[in-house]
Amino acid sequence: MVAELRERIISGELAPGAPLPEVALAEAFKVSRTPIREALKQLQTEGLVEIRPRVGTFVTAPSRREITELFQMKELLEGAAARLLAQRGKCPELEALKRNVEQADAAVAKGDVERYATLVHEFHDLLITGADNAKLEAHYRMLMNQLAYQRLVFTSLGQPGRPRQSDAEHHRVLDLIEAKDGDSAERVMREHVRASHHALMAGLDAATT
Repeated sequence: MVAELRERIISGELAPGAPLPEVALAEAFKVSRTPIREALKQLQTEGLVEIRPRVGTFVTAPSRREITELFQMKELLEGAAARLLAQRGKCPELEALKRNVEQADAAVAKGDVERYATLVHEFHDLLITGADNAKLEAHYRMLMNQLAYQRLVFTSLGQPGRPRQSDAEHHRVLDLIEAKDGDSAERVMREHVRASHHALMAGLDAATT
């Protein structure tokens, strides 16, 4: 139940600010309100849910400042992951990254943004698992849940030319990892996350004008 609610929030099925009434959720999951209440408390600790006493429970809607802060942490963690993966050398995740980039090239060439968005998520996920650092991965998973990145990535990729630019940035990161240049891999990966953040904020600005 917690896992399903978490996935529905992260995917955007439950939109930011959406109410999460205990009674309706209990009916939907065919359980009492007690396990629902416990599930919502768990999601609150993960930053996905906001419980307002005497008002109700809602899907967290990150402010622009919170999004910026989360992206700053994303930049640090993914930069570190790129460095660690470069230090490992050949490994299954590196081979998977190569296949991912090839598929991403095809998706961008076809203008298939939905497919490319899926591959973007996979690229970053492979980078984190390839770092082979359980503590880094645990912090990253929590961060990404709070950011609910899946529902933001489309806003970023909606900026003109961003999918092609993003794909080129992935290529540069991969090349440096293959070259075992950890310093440069970290720097370029951080630049990539920064560029994604800028594209996202531009998209959010456009949506509010």
